[in-house]
Amino acid sequence: MLNEYHCWLQRRTVKNPALQAPVLQTVYAHSGGEVASQAAEEFRRGIERLLGFSPAMYPLSAGTGESVGVYLGTIATLEKQLPRAAGKLCAGGFVIKTAGKNLLIAGQDEAGLLYGVFRFLSLLAQGKAEDNIDLQEEPASPLRIINHWDNLDGTVERGYAGPSLFYRNGHFDYDPQRIEDYARLLASVGINRISINNVNVRAEAKLLITEAYLTDAAALAAIFRRFGIRVFLSINFGAPWSLGKLPTADPLDPAVTTWWKERAALIYRYIPDLAGFLVKADSEGEPGPFQYGRTHADGANMLAQAVKPHGGEIIWRCFVYNCQQDWRDHSFDRARAAYDHFMPLDGAFDDNVILQIKFGPYDFQVREPVSPLFGALRKTRHIMELQITQEYTGHQIDLCYLPWLWEDIMRFDTAYGPDSRIKDLIGQHSEGRFPIEGFAAVANTGLDRNWTGHTLAQANLYGYGRIIWNPALSAAEIAREWSVLSFGFGPAAHTAENLLLKSYPAYEKYNAPFGVCFMVTPGLHYGPNIEGYEYSRWGTYHRADAQAIGIDRRPAGTGYSDQYAAKNAALFADPASCPENLLLFFHRLRYDYIMKNGETLLQNIYDTHFEGYDEAAAMLEQWKGLKNVLETDVYQSVLSRFERQLANAREWRDQINTYFFRKTGIGDKRGRMIYE
Repeated sequence: MLNEYHCWLQRRTVKNPALQAPVLQTVYAHSGGEVASQAAEEFRRGIERLLGFSPAMYPLSAGTGESVGVYLGTIATLEKQLPRAAGKLCAGGFVIKTAGKNLLIAGQDEAGLLYGVFRFLSLLAQGKAEDNIDLQEEPASPLRIINHWDNLDGTVERGYAGPSLFYRNGHFDYDPQRIEDYARLLASVGINRISINNVNVRAEAKLLITEAYLTDAAALAAIFRRFGIRVFLSINFGAPWSLGKLPTADPLDPAVTTWWKERAALIYRYIPDLAGFLVKADSEGEPGPFQYGRTHADGANMLAQAVKPHGGEIIWRCFVYNCQQDWRDHSFDRARAAYDHFMPLDGAFDDNVILQIKFGPYDFQVREPVSPLFGALRKTRHIMELQITQEYTGHQIDLCYLPWLWEDIMRFDTAYGPDSRIKDLIGQHSEGRFPIEGFAAVANTGLDRNWTGHTLAQANLYGYGRIIWNPALSAAEIAREWSVLSFGFGPAAHTAENLLLKSYPAYEKYNAPFGVCFMVTPGLHYGPNIEGYEYSRWGTYHRADAQAIGIDRRPAGTGYSDQYAAKNAALFADPASCPENLLLFFHRLRYDYIMKNGETLLQNIYDTHFEGYDEAAAMLEQWKGLKNVLETDVYQSVLSRFERQLANAREWRDQINTYFFRKTGIGDKRGRMIYE
């Protein structure tokens, strides 16, 4: 029985667990802070939902070591049992180990204990909790952040799973139990930070940093706190004049500096462990330091100084570009913007400023290269921004398993010396060392009962937590975990896993071809509109004509390819070596260009779009095979999504193919139907 509300934390009896029940019937738990208390409660709840009994709970001091049971604590409190692990793990790390007849779960800190409990319960549900377990883990990414683009009126920007979890009609309005359940889901995959409001801070949202809203914000933060999750607030850079009635928001104006210090002190009185502020400035109409002739370092550092006495940090988004471009001007290239703005400022930011950089230079496209800032930044703290919500990848209507893309990103080699793949560059900030410090991702959750609109889209939320915890995991491994945890063992899990792994390649095939990007319906970003952005101000052009398509980003073109390390610059600048799924991102090519399979570019466009549609049709048929296996409401809900996906794939196939047939007058060599 699948309960969509519980996602991968299903109530399901595990038969014949390898780790026998007697040891699990008694628990000795460290009575530390509220996160340790929550860890003990999660262990009790987890055993009850998986094995059907609730273990007896005692304080850790009641266990003698000879008493058979489960010992939950920090490495410090279980030091005698775990001497080899003491001091060897980073924050959030844990050890799970059988010692004689006992099971020990110890965290480097209380959050690590909580993660260790969830990891053990996951292994138990997957049938992998062996009776001689000896596991030690720590997160690769210190910062593991969820960004909510929720608005106070209850809407969610790029939300495809119902209204906001937090707000309604201009106020905080939420079900505390549902927020607790959400915090549990996030903590179970290691999330430790959350921003609770849209980065576009407009209208009533500007008031979130006033006393009118801070009591409610503090109550929400208190729920997440129990699960080891600290809250960020998104702020409006122009607040000193729009909210504080100052004549300016100039970051170098002493009155502005004082206003923010006083405002920060007020906020921290309500939320003492606030993680800090998330800022979108000088981007898409948002105010920022540019309007005062100041740099982004000036703006970020001013805010950083305001929150530093309270232990806060500033996350400063690097999504800064000219959104008033003239399409007639071929010299301007939006893809260059983030590097051009921020690379010259490397080393200019205070130590509690963290740059948040989108994974690619554009905007969460189905396929775009990894941003050249990664690997190049050497003196500035930074994290990578992903998008779980499917803005350009199907709106949680079309199945599109995003860990497939994220695995590619993790394996990308920045070519800055040895061990320079993205997954090798992730780590803990320390003096003189500035790795990728973690990840942030735009949430895909809302008030729909199944949280994500499409039940199978839960795999993207789960997969985000897993891959940023351990970037060595493959998309296939994560799909297998999620499918078993969600559907149990049997045909439904096997089918779900198979569908997830097929979905991204299919979606990419019927979407914009070979990295060309932005052939979507303007504003909505769902469904094809091939020239929808072609004459707009957004700088998202493909410039197709009767002979060729694409932007020349070689040194002789816009020069974007030269923003990469020399090896990658040469790789991308030559169409013969450029990865074919990025070919039209870096090159303007004739339709008769011969690709690696011996076919022309045009024929490859036709072929991939016919194939993508056929693969979407096959996924629908495969799901139909579960009609007598799954609960009717779950089956029908997902079935309706696959049917809508097939209609969308048809529009992509037919509109793309017809567009290029009309441009070129050249038909499909295989004689398939292209509508004129």
